[in-house]
Amino acid sequence: MAEANEAGRTRVIAITGAFGALGSAVARAAAGASRLALIDFAHVAPAGTPANKDVLVLGGVDLTDPAQAKAAVAAILDRFGRLDALINIAGGFRWEMHEGGDPETWRAMFRMNVETTANACRAAIPALRASSSGRIVSIGANGAMKAAAGMGAYAASKAGVHRLTEALAEELKADDVCVNAVLPSIIDTPVNRADMPDADPSKWVAPDDLAAVILFLASEPARAVTGALLPVTGRV
Repeated sequence: MAEANEAGRTRVIAITGAFGALGSAVARAAAGASRLALIDFAHVAPAGTPANKDVLVLGGVDLTDPAQAKAAVAAILDRFGRLDALINIAGGFRWEMHEGGDPETWRAMFRMNVETTANACRAAIPALRASSSGRIVSIGANGAMKAAAGMGAYAASKAGVHRLTEALAEELKADDVCVNAVLPSIIDTPVNRADMPDADPSKWVAPDDLAAVILFLASEPARAVTGALLPVTGRV
């Protein structure tokens, strides 16, 4: 049964990057407790994606385009009449040594990680202000706190997400909108297991565990937390 907020209205949560490993975990964890808007660049949702009257699936949305971000939020408001939390999971990763690297990598990382987050936030802010408990939770990176070799472009883009989180927390604190970011280390996904076959994934962050932290920050009880960059690093 969906959880009602303090005004007796069911909370509405938008998740970008909702078709990926982490986005799917967050959607599964939130299903039944909230109404969900699942947004992704991919057109087709994966098997197992929640599907009922309390779930709006928006595939084929390019959040690097501000107009598409605005249209996605408009569709959410048209369907549910409100928006209480935005979870920014859309993004990408690329490992590349800087010497001899492709300058396009920097542009791609900025578009996928910073622009998607900035555009989604900008589109959602008016609706989140109207909520009695607006929340924004973005995905930063522990690796952006001290970048390793080959992580320049990725870490720089995620550092941009960190600074945006801090700035928005200041901009919106008077409106009861809390803005935070989680900073995972390595997330235990099929892609990461394939890329690092000799690593021990039991030390990584399980998507379900990270989803629990994200959904707490997106909840009403997290009202005292804003502007936080929260490391979620497992045993790495």
